Amino acid sequence: MAEIEREAMEYDVVIVGAGPAGLSAAIRLKQLDADLEVVVLEKGSEVGAHILSGAVLDPCGLNALIPDWKAKGAPVNVEVKEDNFLMLGEAGHVRIPNFPMPPLMNNHGNYIVSMGNVCRWMAEQAEEMGIEIFPGMACSELVYGENGEVKGVVAGEFGKNPDGTPGPSYEPGMELHGKYVFISEGVRGSLAKEVINKYDLAAGKDVQKYGVGMKEIWEIDPAKHKEGTVTHTMGWPLGSNAGGGSFIYHLDNNQVYVGFVVHLNYKNPHLFPYMEFQRFKHHPVVAQLLEGGKRVAYGARAITEGGYQSMPKLVAPGVALLGCSAGMVNVPRIKGNHNAMLSGKAAAEAAYDAIKAERSGDELTAYEADVRDGAIGKDLKMVRNVKPMWSKWGLTASLAFGGLDMWTNNLFGFSFFGTLSHGKNDAEATEEASKHKPIDYPKPDGVLSFDRLTNVSFAMTNHEESQPCHLQLGNADTPIAVNLPKFAEPAQRYCPAGVYEVVEKDGQPEFVVNFQNCVHCKTCDIKDPSQNITWTTPQGGDGPNYPNM
Repeated sequence: MAEIEREAMEYDVVIVGAGPAGLSAAIRLKQLDADLEVVVLEKGSEVGAHILSGAVLDPCGLNALIPDWKAKGAPVNVEVKEDNFLMLGEAGHVRIPNFPMPPLMNNHGNYIVSMGNVCRWMAEQAEEMGIEIFPGMACSELVYGENGEVKGVVAGEFGKNPDGTPGPSYEPGMELHGKYVFISEGVRGSLAKEVINKYDLAAGKDVQKYGVGMKEIWEIDPAKHKEGTVTHTMGWPLGSNAGGGSFIYHLDNNQVYVGFVVHLNYKNPHLFPYMEFQRFKHHPVVAQLLEGGKRVAYGARAITEGGYQSMPKLVAPGVALLGCSAGMVNVPRIKGNHNAMLSGKAAAEAAYDAIKAERSGDELTAYEADVRDGAIGKDLKMVRNVKPMWSKWGLTASLAFGGLDMWTNNLFGFSFFGTLSHGKNDAEATEEASKHKPIDYPKPDGVLSFDRLTNVSFAMTNHEESQPCHLQLGNADTPIAVNLPKFAEPAQRYCPAGVYEVVEKDGQPEFVVNFQNCVHCKTCDIKDPSQNITWTTPQGGDGPNYPNM
């Protein structure tokens, strides 16, 4: 096929992703210089459509970026009033008192929010400043300059046939060039992966670790609703099968976020994270809250859990990684939005200084230093050992030693443990099915628990079926020839959207990819034991359409 010709548009800074990191960067750039040309490209059908978050927001990032956010009507209204930590058994629970918790675990002063709505509001602020935001514009490729620097992206390519060739309504998209390109795609984005691999940004760093987070929004009985209440749980139903836990956040309007996180370094390929979530809702503590209510939305998303030691180098020539593209989540706090905002602000300030000095296409080393040595680095460094302790020593020991480690870091700035390593990546952690027993999960009752396909309909996800499958198999034979006999093909279970199936055809097993179901969580890209699945960006506007997740 002849090389595709595309028109090009020139900007000072091109930003990929209209999440909290990308929008913060855009706003800060315009605050520093109203004449800068800034564009934000968002693959979702609208800003916020692909945003899935816990979400208890530490407002420190918003305070630094837009100090008068309250006066400007930010949808940040429900302040945390009550903070609960529960250890669950199968039929009961024990409340962990708050006083032994290090100060960083205190949620008072934080807010329960819809990050989708916060990002929509931030986009309004950005557009009022003259920032161009283009939703429905997936960035499918990076554009490199003559010296190997990143100089832009390809966005808005539509109309390919399933085999990848241009279809009758093919649109080649445009090249958007910038003096600097910011990648703020969120967890495990395809462009971030390319940048990290091309420039070897993970050299000398620990492996990245992940969890899969699943969330439902429920409208509950007003008599049971306690606005501003935050509850986190650990223990049942996961037990020793996997690390993880839950969150239950009471918003306004009688709504609660019910979420469940499973760490993806679990060993047993029979584990079914989605069904663990559904089983969790039948615990007496949760069931009594939800009974009489109704689920109104569902979504899922991978979460970066590697922390401080797993962050790659953040800059390469012409490009910077922001927020979750670099893995800035504080795992014990289950918070990353504040660091995403702070990273966007820091990247903008570094780019502004560079452009003012008539530089372009080089490494924004000032941004790297700001993140490592500033508020983000301090936030992540204090908790750097919690995740590896949990993975290596189990829940009980990690609570004791992790708590001690956070206290010594908080009070004295040091750790008795140094910096612990994570060891294997999550795909390598998967053991052969023959070493583990299958897990018998209760059938969803359709009242508190639901089958995957029913729940996926509440994510309002959609993909044009005539486009190429964005879930690419390195080897089409591997799922049946390797993963099925060796690992009982865990893609059937680790995917929270029912994308992957093994069906029988002419008496033989066949691997089916229902990419239309995909909610862009990236779990398959992370957990597949053969590392045979690569998540790529589908055409713009496709994917989930979360209402206020």
